[in-house]
Amino acid sequence: MQASATTAQSDRLKRKTTYGLRLLFPCFLLVILFSCKTKQATTSSAPVTKTESPVKNTLEGKQRLDFERAFFEANKDKMLGNYDLAEVHFIEALKIDPNSSATMYELANIYSFQNDKNKALYYSKRAANADPKNIWYQLLYAQCLKENKQPEEVVKVLEKVVRENPSRIDFYYELASAYLYINKLNDALKTYNKIEEQIGVTEDVSMQKLKIYKTQNNFEKSVEEAQRLIKAYPKEAKYYGMLGELYQDKGQGEKALAAYNELLKIDPNNAYVHLSLADYYRSIKENEKAFEEIKIAFKSQELDIDTKVKILLSYYSITETYTELRPDADELCKIIVAVHPNEAKAFSIYGDFLNRDKKYEEARIQYRRAITLDKEKYALWHELLVIEATLGDYASLEKESKESMELFPNQPLPYFFNGLSNYQLKKYKEAIPPLLEGKEFVFDNPGLLAQFYSSLGDIYNQLRKHSASDSAYNKALEIDPNDVNVLNNYAYYLSLRNTNLEKAEAMSKKSNELQPNNNSYQDTYGWILYQMKKYEEAKIWIGKALDNGGRGNGTLLEHYGDVLYKLGEKEEALKYWIDAKKAGGASDQIDKKVSDKKLYE
Repeated sequence: MQASATTAQSDRLKRKTTYGLRLLFPCFLLVILFSCKTKQATTSSAPVTKTESPVKNTLEGKQRLDFERAFFEANKDKMLGNYDLAEVHFIEALKIDPNSSATMYELANIYSFQNDKNKALYYSKRAANADPKNIWYQLLYAQCLKENKQPEEVVKVLEKVVRENPSRIDFYYELASAYLYINKLNDALKTYNKIEEQIGVTEDVSMQKLKIYKTQNNFEKSVEEAQRLIKAYPKEAKYYGMLGELYQDKGQGEKALAAYNELLKIDPNNAYVHLSLADYYRSIKENEKAFEEIKIAFKSQELDIDTKVKILLSYYSITETYTELRPDADELCKIIVAVHPNEAKAFSIYGDFLNRDKKYEEARIQYRRAITLDKEKYALWHELLVIEATLGDYASLEKESKESMELFPNQPLPYFFNGLSNYQLKKYKEAIPPLLEGKEFVFDNPGLLAQFYSSLGDIYNQLRKHSASDSAYNKALEIDPNDVNVLNNYAYYLSLRNTNLEKAEAMSKKSNELQPNNNSYQDTYGWILYQMKKYEEAKIWIGKALDNGGRGNGTLLEHYGDVLYKLGEKEEALKYWIDAKKAGGASDQIDKKVSDKKLYE
């Protein structure tokens, strides 16, 4: 009754598939061919093992037919990728023959593929126990144990597999890896030695042994292993380098140098040995020789650009403290751009050094070269735009920020610099659109967003759009209430308009508290007091501005003269107006004030 129910279930599932009855015979033939190919491949690379037929001899009559049908259906669905259906049919087959190890194995494979680790382990263990001589059942069981984090059990299974298949080298490798995983280093060494007994010295085995000896701090065995590799492969340069590094790490400099010299005899153009020699000379404090070896390595095309960049990055950090090494770093930078003229990162790293050292003109040249080779690196554009702003080259900044905006339309900084450059070039109307657009791309950077609004405030003020200017400044201060530049500029522009002077005074006072002894901020505060007719206080604050380096500033000198005039000190006022005219930067009224000896507002 149970078999009939299962058969009915299978029939219902089969009807749900899109494959017609015409595919039945071709699929059956495919299963046979697949099975034959699998068996042939297995027997050609492994000792012949008796593989259990999926059909037990104890099954007879209808049971045998039902099992064959279910097993066949399962394999067909598996080959077609219908793993859920295959699972149903294999379970059906296993119910008919609970001792079929082949069915258990297939189920384990399906569950392993589906990442159902518990079921995969359960059925792989049953298959391995049902047919302990089958290699593939044992290996699948070991794999499932590994996935279920049972490394000790993995070792037991693989030890058995190796014992029963002593000529299979690949199984020894698996066992050695399993020993390493559970930190049985000596057992791993013994296993690797057994591999060598069969196939001789090989790089992969020797390298594994070397790692183990290093972990065990067994210097003698490490050296012995490196020497065995040199003896087996006397023309392979890297093994001499390995030997040299072992000696160098142990402080045996002369032996290390001998190994490196042997390497140079075999491979005189090897750039990496020169790096090793540089380490050696540095260890014995012969720094000039060390640097010469690094230069030789840098001049080699064999040494890749990334390794050279890593070395230069270490120089970047070191030269922050040891500034006397900066000429060496500069020389290496010149070498890297000469040897790799088509690599953007060569010019980029050189630009970073020059930028760090405030050699902005030279840094700009290197960044521009890098961008010529790779326009898609935003970091290069970022550094270039910052340098243009630092140099005050607003014409170049306007041009290059516009190009950067087109390449990186979601990056806010190019929009900011484009607005800034147009503002500095007095193209006020052109400055507004990039700032309005760019601020929409600012995320998680309130400082930058505040700068966008601050710049808009400055520009709207120049265009006499005072309401828009005040609104932009207010938004900037909402983001950062302590932005001294915004506090000062906003207050100053209000004072020039003689508007909202109480607010202007509060903001200006705050800016001076946040950044005392700034002559520009002191002059703003003094000028607001002047507008409020507090002339004595204005004289004190603008006087402070002059004493803090403002005596060459025409605006400050003129302001002081105006205050003096209001206080009745007209002769003194004239002197300051004359000085303001000479200094430059005073108002349009300065000539009339001087000629008429009279205050004009």
